[in-house]
Amino acid sequence: MKFTFPPDLVQQHVIFNMGKQFHVVTNIRRANVSRDRGWVILEIAGEADELERALAWAKDQGVRIEAEGDATGS
Repeated sequence: MKFTFPPDLVQQHVIFNMGKQFHVVTNIRRANVSRDRGWVILEIAGEADELERALAWAKDQGVRIEAEGDATGS
């Protein structure tokens, strides 16, 4: 999954909080983060319902999520 963070979320602990709040395991494969923007290629593992809840939560926080290779985004 590709997570793209808007400026107001770059300094937040979104990935950590997602892993802690939902029973998912995250693994950062690649990232490019600056002070005002960033993206992360993230592997996420867990039960299907927890994955759905975690991704919905991240979107609600303002993260743009794309499946790797998906140019349309969400």
